[in-house]
Amino acid sequence: MNRFAEKVVLVTGASRGIGRAIAEAYLEEGAKVALCARTVAELESLADAWNQKGRRSLALVCDVTSKESVARAIGELESSWGKLHILVNNAGISGRTPLTEDSSELWQQILDVNLTGSFNVTRAALELMSSGDGRIVNMSSVLGRFGVPGYTAYCTSKHGIIGFTRALALELAPRGITVNAICPGWVKTNMADKGISETAEALGMSAEAFREQAIEGVPLKRFIDPPEIAKLALYLTSEEASAVTGQAYNICGGQVMN
Repeated sequence: MNRFAEKVVLVTGASRGIGRAIAEAYLEEGAKVALCARTVAELESLADAWNQKGRRSLALVCDVTSKESVARAIGELESSWGKLHILVNNAGISGRTPLTEDSSELWQQILDVNLTGSFNVTRAALELMSSGDGRIVNMSSVLGRFGVPGYTAYCTSKHGIIGFTRALALELAPRGITVNAICPGWVKTNMADKGISETAEALGMSAEAFREQAIEGVPLKRFIDPPEIAKLALYLTSEEASAVTGQAYNICGGQVMN
């Protein structure tokens, strides 16, 4: 249970959903974990709870779209722990951006958070990252594998994350730093609930009816639990995966096959 003892981990979007599950999985495995999100209240509560259990966590306010905010967060991390071994770029937002509507502001916001935000954090974090055993995991989506009408910005950002991952893996290979992406399907999160409600409304059906339709489109006939995503992140950043880089792993119950 201490595979990551003495490792320093930074997880963005760590206050809820997939990010929180990933952060907690590293804490359970003995890592020092910096929790990043735009609002500090939830982060401090989460960090305090783990620190009381004898684990080491740090709450950092970080808006990934702001280079200044990212620099402050990385500076705090350096002051506290001096180094970084693992970065998980998880911060992300979604939303419908149909071309029939004026959604240019949301389009830019989604790309800024999901794609440019990952670039901003990675660029700053690399100054602290160990050569030889550094690990980066970027959160893409099955919508980085295929398109969904009305979600052009989100699909664009998640396709972009896979390209970012592949190029960065080659760029950082000389330093012995691996870079991989995770592509979840439907996951039991608030973001998924919002997506279900938005899409159901656009299709003129109830949210529950669309949820049943979504489950039917998954060969395993279920949504993914956030801790399942966390286990994949842990594997990709473990010693066992030291030769794995530039890859994008689907974890979607077989959804991409449909």
